[in-house]
Amino acid sequence: MEGDGNSLQKSGQGDDVAKVGQENSHLRDGIAAVLLRWNGLQMAVNNHWGGPDSLQKSHKLASDIFSCFSQAKAPLYVEDVENLLHESLLLSFNTDIEDGSIEEVYIYTF
Repeated sequence: MEGDGNSLQKSGQGDDVAKVGQENSHLRDGIAAVLLRWNGLQMAVNNHWGGPDSLQKSHKLASDIFSCFSQAKAPLYVEDVENLLHESLLLSFNTDIEDGSIEEVYIYTF
């Protein structure tokens, strides 16, 4: 039977799908690792600068960054990601980080 899912494996597309899934998993893990090391974000989360749901807001930031990379139709520019980080900290955590750490996060992420 052609439509039973075996057609993906026969054509080699199943391997491609699995590879993309694994790459996405690695990307998510990498983004999470970088954000966990970002002192400015961790201070905002630990001190509840974003309110009682600060942790969830940090997870949303990670998800937004992942979407930015995984759904990009064109190359991403440094400024785009830096703006995403700045806006998220300002709007979600009511803080403006000007210590250069946003640029460091970008460097570690890419």
